[in-house]
Amino acid sequence: MVDFLRGLFSSDMAIDLGTANTLVYVKGKGVVLSEPSVVAYHIKDGVKKVLAVGEDAKLMLGRTPGSIQAIRPMREGVIADFDTAEEMIKHFIRKVHKRTTFSKPKIIVCVPHGATPVEKRAIRQSVMSAGARRAGLIAEPIAAAIGAGMPITDPTGNMVVDIGGGTTEVAVLSLGDIVYARSVRVGGDRMDEAIVNYLRRQQNLLIGESTAERIKTSIGTARMPDDGRGASMQIRGRDLLNGVPKEIEINQAQVAEALAEPVQQICEAVMIALEATPPDLAADIVDRGVMLTGGGALLGELDLALREQTGLAISVADESLNCVALGTGKALEYEKQLRHVIDYDS
Repeated sequence: MVDFLRGLFSSDMAIDLGTANTLVYVKGKGVVLSEPSVVAYHIKDGVKKVLAVGEDAKLMLGRTPGSIQAIRPMREGVIADFDTAEEMIKHFIRKVHKRTTFSKPKIIVCVPHGATPVEKRAIRQSVMSAGARRAGLIAEPIAAAIGAGMPITDPTGNMVVDIGGGTTEVAVLSLGDIVYARSVRVGGDRMDEAIVNYLRRQQNLLIGESTAERIKTSIGTARMPDDGRGASMQIRGRDLLNGVPKEIEINQAQVAEALAEPVQQICEAVMIALEATPPDLAADIVDRGVMLTGGGALLGELDLALREQTGLAISVADESLNCVALGTGKALEYEKQLRHVIDYDS
């Protein structure tokens, strides 16, 4: 009875608990919060105290003194640090929910298709401990397809490629469920790592994650530029030969070379999924093409790189960054119709 009353005072919400960013969708309001999945702690005499969460904490990554620790609790789409993830979810729920004492919202969270039962239980427990009345899980590819506006309940094949911070989910959907799905641990984080490693090898320059991310979002491209050079930008880092700070220029051709391996892994995942797709659904995919969603879909000319590999029409979703959150939110809004894709496990 108490839970029922608390439910009346609560706005149910959907959470896209991403490796890089967490988005919160409130029923009837849409996406109300989008912040980096980072928590900063102040440690004094062995006692941890939350200092900042989200945007403020991200600014501290790679710049903290010994007494402050900035942590990303999500790794490759699942919870790597249980307590920190719980603190982060609590903070975001409080930020969205002004009435804290009497509110117990129902929360739906999306999980990677390849998440193990243990990983799913960790996410569910974190959400329940953070103050949810009930916690449901939805597979990320289904949420991405719903958010991109694909007709997944029709008896036709739809292919979605969701490129997040930690994982790339490739799925073929029909009649509202997954026919084939493959999750590869390649995403925006792996692309950043590839840029860091490339500059260390080729230029003897050490840069931080945030600089690598800035390079990727500014001049990142999946294909070699036609002129063999492309746009360029100035970056700063530490010279590994003499240990002093240094500024160099990097161009798109170098970034394309750095990103060649993660882009190739995404292309291979799509090709393997196409090979495993039943022939009738494969015929539908030839007609409809492939939909790219997630932040990684915004990488320059990734759609063209995939088109060259597969020969299929590739399109990027309108709000690719928010697709998973919007899809999880729609599952919350139209719960009766989409009941079969939400796992409440109770």
